[in-house]
Amino acid sequence: MTGAPHRPDRPDPLDDDLGWMLGIVFRGYVRAAEHALTDFPGGPRGYQLLTAAVNGPARNQGAIAEEIGIDRTVLTYLIDDLERPGFVTRRADPADRRNRLVEVTDAGRAAWEQRRLALRQVESHLLGALTPAESATVRSLLQKVACSAQAADPLRDLCEVVTQAQADPPAPAARRTAAPAVRSGRTATPRARRRRPD
Repeated sequence: MTGAPHRPDRPDPLDDDLGWMLGIVFRGYVRAAEHALTDFPGGPRGYQLLTAAVNGPARNQGAIAEEIGIDRTVLTYLIDDLERPGFVTRRADPADRRNRLVEVTDAGRAAWEQRRLALRQVESHLLGALTPAESATVRSLLQKVACSAQAADPLRDLCEVVTQAQADPPAPAARRTAAPAVRSGRTATPRARRRRPD
């Protein structure tokens, strides 16, 4: 919302904008998460990488990069950062010696657990306006949306949605022509229906 006082009879148009809502929540989370992970190797991205490695079998770098949405070159540097304090190790993939599998060490698992508790406090603060049941619902729905978006190719699919929306914009003129017809007592007929077939 803007700085103006909230009026239920005149809601701020941003209140219903998904991008605005996601942006506010995301920025709040990022600020707090960066503070909680200020001395963690690789910061929030390093933590995400460790989370991906902790919660699954050993995988190659390409699979982890795709899962967390990080460029493979950037991922290599993040793994280097996590390898220095002994949080992860890399070993050759027995199925394909060209690939390197990322494994979490005991020290890495302990560091991840510690930061996970700190981030849970951040999440609880961010969702503080909700009841426990509402918070659980929000988490569940966000997980569903995130998994659905990740399963599809978001860059391709969302660009197609935008392109389609630009190709078929709403026709506000149709609503403006319908209003006078109603006021004059005649039944408004959509423009497409007034055309006779060829």
